[in-house]
Amino acid sequence: MQACCDVLEMSLRTFQRWKTDPNAMDKRRMRQITPHNKLSLQEEAEILRVVNQRSYEDCPPSKIVPLLADEGKYLASESTMYRLLKRENQLKHRSASKPRSVYKPQPVIATGPNQVYSWDITYLLSSIKGCFFYLYLFMDIYSRKIVGYQVYERESSDYAADTFEEICLQERVSKDQVILHSDNGSPMKGATMLATLQRLGVIPSFSRPGVSNDNPYSEALFRTLKYSSKYPCKPFENVLEAREWIDEFVYWYNNKHLHSGIKFVTPQQRHAGIDQAILEHREKVYAAAKMAKPSRWIRDTRNWKKDCKVYLNPEKGKSCSKELKAVG
Repeated sequence: MQACCDVLEMSLRTFQRWKTDPNAMDKRRMRQITPHNKLSLQEEAEILRVVNQRSYEDCPPSKIVPLLADEGKYLASESTMYRLLKRENQLKHRSASKPRSVYKPQPVIATGPNQVYSWDITYLLSSIKGCFFYLYLFMDIYSRKIVGYQVYERESSDYAADTFEEICLQERVSKDQVILHSDNGSPMKGATMLATLQRLGVIPSFSRPGVSNDNPYSEALFRTLKYSSKYPCKPFENVLEAREWIDEFVYWYNNKHLHSGIKFVTPQQRHAGIDQAILEHREKVYAAAKMAKPSRWIRDTRNWKKDCKVYLNPEKGKSCSKELKAVG
């Protein structure tokens, strides 16, 4: 108790007296300090009058102060002006330009496969310095499965449109079924790609400009790819060599890789819907192990319950306002 009183800067006897008498009031004399350089009411009124003049109506204090100095006047510092304007609820966007945008993409929930895709393009080193191969990679954020990919020698909206059209045929995507999320690169917003999405009935979704974590699933997949133990140490000699290696990686990733984000099942198992049985079997194994030796378990067994919802750009502390129902 003494330590608490030391933190509050009060004596232990004062605390004990307040505890015995609930009606006791704080009679300590707190020191009231008035800054010697505090502005008077007249000075504050003069500052507010000046900053609200028509000649300064679109200027922030950072510009008003030097303008007044050019006229041989000094009223207060920039910080004082900002503080007064904030107190008077006048610290707002004062110019004719639009204020900074606070737009964030509408949050989306995927509750099954073939509802929300994410895609991006990454560089693959070539043997010629300064030249690259470009990997177009499309994934389903619910199952984390790579649903389509291709390697080309340049970035192009036409290549992206052709690759995605093949994906829609393979996955039997119908109109208004899929949302395709990406960043704001030129292949993503190219006329050919947007026209293809409109023709296929696919809803485009884009990240905020300059915000890298609005497309987290594709970025995480690229890290898995380039930090794989089998990723070649030397650059690719040609585009065919790059395509062969990517073929092997995609097969491993979809069918062998136990993904930590989906309770360590493979993307193909989750995409096909057989992950539920696998997770239930694991839960039974753990329950049997706990029953056999309960002394080794001080808390519940590992959580093997399936995550039925995957969020894209969720709002913190708020439920997502748009949910895609499972298809079929």
